[in-house]
Amino acid sequence: MNPDLDLTLERVIRAPRAAVWSAWTDPSRFEKWWLPAPTLCRVDRLEVRPGGALVTRLSDDGVTFVPHMDATFLVVDDLERIVFTNAIDSAWRPTNPMPVSLTAEITLSDHSDGTDYRVIVRHGDPAARSRHEELGFLDGWGAVTKQLARVAEGADPR
Repeated sequence: MNPDLDLTLERVIRAPRAAVWSAWTDPSRFEKWWLPAPTLCRVDRLEVRPGGALVTRLSDDGVTFVPHMDATFLVVDDLERIVFTNAIDSAWRPTNPMPVSLTAEITLSDHSDGTDYRVIVRHGDPAARSRHEELGFLDGWGAVTKQLARVAEGADPR
């Protein structure tokens, strides 16, 4: 972790790792938590494997869905780690995504109360990290992590 380039988030989710993993890998569960409510998510592709696609759309009105993320999974270690980037799209083409280019690493480990959930979001330079932080990284990723916890714990956040 490089504090000049990376943003982090950590939370204990009161559910087994398998439930948290399922919320990350099952499209119907993923779209329940991936965007901060009340924004809705639609999963176009969720291929949780190295080289697989992560393509989502969002809707603020519940009717019109617009592109949100077109990313690629880099590393997938079952029940332990997921790494994805939006610097390469689902067709493996280099991109310049807005508002920032990032690589996110999610790790899951056992905790006496459930699952230790950790996120490191890496940026290419301090300006990108600062921009992401100013755009509300902690609020946005914090909100979706809370929603993820509710899905994994068996409650529907929406």
